[in-house]
Amino acid sequence: MEEYVTHPLAPIWDENSRVLILGTMPSPRSRAAHFYYAHPRNRFWPVLAAVLGEEDPGENEGCRQLALRHGVALWDVLAGCRIRGASDAAIRDPEPNDLAPILTGAPIRAIFATGKTAAALYHKLIEPVTGRPILPLPSPSPANCAVSLPALIESYRQLLAFLPQGEEETA
Repeated sequence: MEEYVTHPLAPIWDENSRVLILGTMPSPRSRAAHFYYAHPRNRFWPVLAAVLGEEDPGENEGCRQLALRHGVALWDVLAGCRIRGASDAAIRDPEPNDLAPILTGAPIRAIFATGKTAAALYHKLIEPVTGRPILPLPSPSPANCAVSLPALIESYRQLLAFLPQGEEETA
């Protein structure tokens, strides 16, 4: 059943964020868990942890700290839309998020999309406002089973070129 969904999650970012990763809209599982990429078969967190050289924290606060510790910000392209289930193909009447607070509050070096739909919606709705390009990554969704876990990890290694390398964590 199609319903109008308003994005329920705050973005994850701080003044040290260097990379912004955008999905489309949290899935029903993520909305219920109040956290990004919360479906148990979504490969986002295992992929990000592998790219960053850490173990998958497995729980929300650990995942949040993993992202922040490495300069990764997370949010979604859409503030609201009509959608059926978790299918990006079912998105109708998309309304963009305002990325200005993140883009002015942190030295974001690159913006990435977790999938073709997120990239296409960003190009259409947000890039004309920000003037900043987006780099598409393969979707980590369990629905994207054509891309293997090793291939996802290799694709997501692009993030490393924009993240601090070997800098000491500040206390």
